[in-house]
Amino acid sequence: MTREEIAQKKIAVLMGGLSAEREVSLRTGAAVLKALREANLDAVGIDAGRDLPQQLRDAGAEVAFIALHGRFGEDGTVQGLLELLSIPYTGSGVRASSVAMDKITSKRLLLQAGIGTPDFAVLEAQDDLGVSITGGNYPKVVKPACEGSTIGITIARTAQELQQGVEAARQCDAQVLVEAFVAGMEVTVGVLDGQALPIIQVVPKGGFYDYTAKYTAGQTEYILPAPLSPELTAELQRQAVVAAAALGCCGAVRVDFIVSDNQPQCLEVNTIPGMTETSLLPKAARYAGMSFRDLALSILAGAGLNK
Repeated sequence: MTREEIAQKKIAVLMGGLSAEREVSLRTGAAVLKALREANLDAVGIDAGRDLPQQLRDAGAEVAFIALHGRFGEDGTVQGLLELLSIPYTGSGVRASSVAMDKITSKRLLLQAGIGTPDFAVLEAQDDLGVSITGGNYPKVVKPACEGSTIGITIARTAQELQQGVEAARQCDAQVLVEAFVAGMEVTVGVLDGQALPIIQVVPKGGFYDYTAKYTAGQTEYILPAPLSPELTAELQRQAVVAAAALGCCGAVRVDFIVSDNQPQCLEVNTIPGMTETSLLPKAARYAGMSFRDLALSILAGAGLNK
């Protein structure tokens, strides 16, 4: 969709929603809405509730900028609704959104594409902790299969903590992912329309990039560009593009890695990265010479290319 075409459309910025990431989504949506209005576009904010179809009709929405995070927004559900309503939308399509939200499925696809990811095991709803899970080395990382923003994630250093972590994760999802803990440099690579952006190193002061570290000012240091060799930088950017493509993602994507002994391990692919003025994707884009407004407009221009 060209800038000229966008200028003729009524744009609905979908934010808030029903997930545990609602507050973060409201901040992302507010920043995007401000940028679009500053670009003189006809944009309206919608707090996406269960009456979203009626909200979209009432607003006369012709294009949707999805600023939702987590369930019922990042997982393919809203994308499917928008397709039923024939409203073009930003970001990845239904299948890619669903796959990327599912940490277990996405890890399997990453491995098939030749992208390294920490060793893992899966606990289904009916499973007790098995020998293969409770044995071996600690610490282990326990995650709900389908959540974002590190919600429900714990690091278990003992069998007792592992049990507690599984119980906590099951409050978010019946399926639980148990990963080997990999110590190293945490980095994130933004991918915009198939092109990798500069790499950011993430250094949480508490040692773990959890929800508090992500969204509390001063709790995390961001180093841009990440202090990596040119060769490792190029390899991480290549892997980020491959990872996004392996899951079928398009538009703006953020791929998180841990680098141990110069070996990247992919942690997660995010199909709707945070878009506040201080979020990681805008930081990387700004370093590459793209303003927040231009980034928002670039993402919006991709609406409808995800089907």
